[in-house]
Amino acid sequence: MAPRPFLRETVRHGAAPAALVLLLTTALAGAGLALPWALGRTLDLLLGEDRSAAGPWLALCAALTGATVLLGALDGLVTATATARTTAWIRARVLGHVLAAGPRTTIAEGDLVARLVGNAAQAGPVPATLAATLAGVLTPVGGLVALALTDGWTALALLAGMPVLALLLKVFVRRSGDVGTAYLRAQGEIAGRLTEAVEGARTIAAAGTAERDAARILAPLPELSRQGYRMWRVTGRSTAQASALLPLLQLLVLAVAGLRLADGALSVGGMLAAWRYAVLATATGTLVGQLNGLVRGRAAADRLAEALAPPALAYGTRQLPDGPGSLEFRGVRTGPLDDIDLYIPGGSVAAVVGRSGSGKSALAAVAGRLTDPDQGTVLLDGVPLPELSRQHLRREVGHAFARPALLGATIGGTIAFGVDEPDPARITAAARAACADDFVRRLPLGYDTPCEQAPMSGGEAQRLGLARAFAHCGRLLILDDATSSLDSATELKVSRALLDELTPGTRLIVAHRVTTAARADLVIWLDGGGVRALAPHTELWRLPEYRAVFAGEAA
Repeated sequence: MAPRPFLRETVRHGAAPAALVLLLTTALAGAGLALPWALGRTLDLLLGEDRSAAGPWLALCAALTGATVLLGALDGLVTATATARTTAWIRARVLGHVLAAGPRTTIAEGDLVARLVGNAAQAGPVPATLAATLAGVLTPVGGLVALALTDGWTALALLAGMPVLALLLKVFVRRSGDVGTAYLRAQGEIAGRLTEAVEGARTIAAAGTAERDAARILAPLPELSRQGYRMWRVTGRSTAQASALLPLLQLLVLAVAGLRLADGALSVGGMLAAWRYAVLATATGTLVGQLNGLVRGRAAADRLAEALAPPALAYGTRQLPDGPGSLEFRGVRTGPLDDIDLYIPGGSVAAVVGRSGSGKSALAAVAGRLTDPDQGTVLLDGVPLPELSRQHLRREVGHAFARPALLGATIGGTIAFGVDEPDPARITAAARAACADDFVRRLPLGYDTPCEQAPMSGGEAQRLGLARAFAHCGRLLILDDATSSLDSATELKVSRALLDELTPGTRLIVAHRVTTAARADLVIWLDGGGVRALAPHTELWRLPEYRAVFAGEAA
């Protein structure tokens, strides 16, 4: 999705509350424009002979002043509410798309968080600010028109300086837009590097590279500082120029109005009204602030739109027929793999082996449709995966990973996390099969222990990830290096559970250990961008090249 369409989508979403903001801001501008006229008329009556006639006009001035205060308060409330709702929608929209796109998302985690938090907060006010800006134009334009109706000569004096003011606004919008985009880019880069460092804090500590990594994280800081100073300079210069120009224009109008008063062409009240309308016609401070907000919001929306660029997976409506879980790859090209044709019989255990970078995880990802291949089709029991509904696919295909994310609020909730929530008995059985039940029961509250109160080793976290996969096990279970942190004895127990205790189905296991491959029915040997062999481990073990795949691996 291109940046500008997302900005338009944001504006459309916030159109209803923005229309209310437009209405309130327009009414506020109308009350503000009527007040100088009422004040001028009241002053003329008070200076005249019949002062009693000024009473209703005083009441009108009081009413207009009260309306201005009330409308301003309502406008602030509606604007804040609209901004909060639009910001929440932006975050839900972008996060939902990122999760739906899955591994296709290439934005660093820290940078993505910065966009969802900071950039969404800057893009959220755009619909309400746009409405306020449209209505805000009424104040200077209306002030100029009212000034012309009050006295044409004073309006001409003001018009003489308006081109300079318009030029200042144009330059400000262009420069602040460029600076804002560069500032947000540097900010996101720092956030991305910081998140990477936090995740690898133990590695950094063990390597003794804290100072070097701190320098790497903060390397974009000079650019951030430079753009920040540029932003302040642009804003300060524009403010200073406007502060010098606007009083001069107002004084010019006041001087011409004074001359008109001396000639008898303008009353004292008319002079007051002319001066107030000149102030309103040159009241660009609020307008500049709104334009600045729109520029920042547009830059933020551009960065958010980048997160929407990878297409989300589209799902069909079909369900799988009864079957054992046969898995087929037809002409699949993904990552380092090219033109993969492969058939895995239903109910079999297939180990995927190969050297680092051979495409094992890429094959596992397309097998369970975490992503789609660049070319070709993957079928489960004869049905192309894209034709299945999302819920049906996720019920039938389970995954376990090397570094599982513990997303539940409690340990039991982590195991139950999925499309359907299994009952407690199934959760316990899955934990027992994954060799996690013993250490979970030793926790203070057992399965009800909050995750943040249960520090775990890598192996314990992997066992919980396996338990979650086992609890949602359908006809296809994919383990992507999901036993790498387990000791050999535990890995053996888990392997036996895969064969004997779980619901019958197909098991696709990315294997690094020779023992894992040896227990599989079939071995898929990946090499050189394709499948070099599909055969039992005992047959392949005769080949020196196959044995070399496991050189240095734990047995």
